[in-house]
Amino acid sequence: MRIEKNKIDEHNYLGLKEHQRKFDFIASDLMNTKEILRKLIDFQVAIPSWALGTGGTRFGRFPGGGEPRNLEEKIEDIGLLHTLNKSGAAISLHIPWDIPDNAVHIKALGTQYGLKFDAMNSNTFQDQPGQTHSYKFGSLQNVNPETRRQAIDHNLEVIQYGIDLGSESLTVWLSDGSCFPGQLNFRKAFLHTLEGLEQIYAAIPEKWKMFVEYKAYEPNFYSTTVGDWGQSLLYANKLGKKAFTLVDLGHHLPNANIEQIVSLLLMEGKLGGFHFNDSKYGDDDLTVGSIKPYQLFLIFNELVEGMDARGMDHAKDLGWMIDASHNVKDPLEDILQSVEAIMITYAQALLIDRRMLVEAQSNNDVVSAQEILQHAFRTDTRPLVAEARLNAGGALDPLAVYRNERVREKLIKQRGSKAMATGL
Repeated sequence: MRIEKNKIDEHNYLGLKEHQRKFDFIASDLMNTKEILRKLIDFQVAIPSWALGTGGTRFGRFPGGGEPRNLEEKIEDIGLLHTLNKSGAAISLHIPWDIPDNAVHIKALGTQYGLKFDAMNSNTFQDQPGQTHSYKFGSLQNVNPETRRQAIDHNLEVIQYGIDLGSESLTVWLSDGSCFPGQLNFRKAFLHTLEGLEQIYAAIPEKWKMFVEYKAYEPNFYSTTVGDWGQSLLYANKLGKKAFTLVDLGHHLPNANIEQIVSLLLMEGKLGGFHFNDSKYGDDDLTVGSIKPYQLFLIFNELVEGMDARGMDHAKDLGWMIDASHNVKDPLEDILQSVEAIMITYAQALLIDRRMLVEAQSNNDVVSAQEILQHAFRTDTRPLVAEARLNAGGALDPLAVYRNERVREKLIKQRGSKAMATGL
């Protein structure tokens, strides 16, 4: 379904006076309001096709109805979200959950909704119907060379789909590892994986990027063959200039200093992109900013500082994507909340007084450094984000419009109460 522009305009008109008061208040203290608004408008977050259905756990899934039944409807839903917030102008596909049988049609449909195709994602962590070899004991690390060949061929197939759709990157996440000591030889597992990644890397087009994603544990709980940022960086360095590390905020051991990881990867020119989510215990995939908003701010502080140090374009030089899913929320509302949290936090990081922070750090003034960061974090940047959205043609309050227009009810009416999206 679509939400007509006049509906958004009506909503904006009702809230414009109050918004203007709040925006004028924060803008009065800023010297670079126009620059901040431009950066907020340019900053786009990719939405994964698998996040549009109700999430779940291995214990159960509780779909709410009206979920997209095919790739066309997934593009339609992401287009609807982008119409509201003007910050989600890309879709990331996961193969084989969302195979584009007619790439020309799918690409044209994306263009119709103002969407481009972001990173392609391969899947060698599940066995698919009719699959010859099982990934029960790993894919690229597998002791069976035919299983490794199958995993490589799948990634090559995903690359071709990406070429057809105009994507320019491939994300490889491997669940490979072991559950018990002695189950595998660590060195051989690494070398087998590297050999497979090298063959995949060789098929990457010249202008593409290859993202090597890491995860500390799950589904394997004793070892993971790409278990942390160091292992991912090791693979990326061995592969070449088109290979980068991808950071998923939920893929770390508890209390990991993700902001320091980000800083060092940027320094080495090997940070490729982000999967945004939040967590309490592990890879919980909760709504962005719902659990640890200050950590998200500290990460964005390092992102902005590191990108500026290298003269990078905030919007284009890294890949930004949400990877969140929760089984008790309307997934479209969850995505709207996540994008809003990202934009608010990015705006806060743009407010940090870099000159004063550098001075405090140079003088070992720990108290001042903390005050500078926390002053920016405690600033309510919602009016800035709303003003950027308004200037881009979106809604002052996307979630309010979504609910006022009873989008979920209409989707259930169109698609049925039992409709379930492909994916986890």
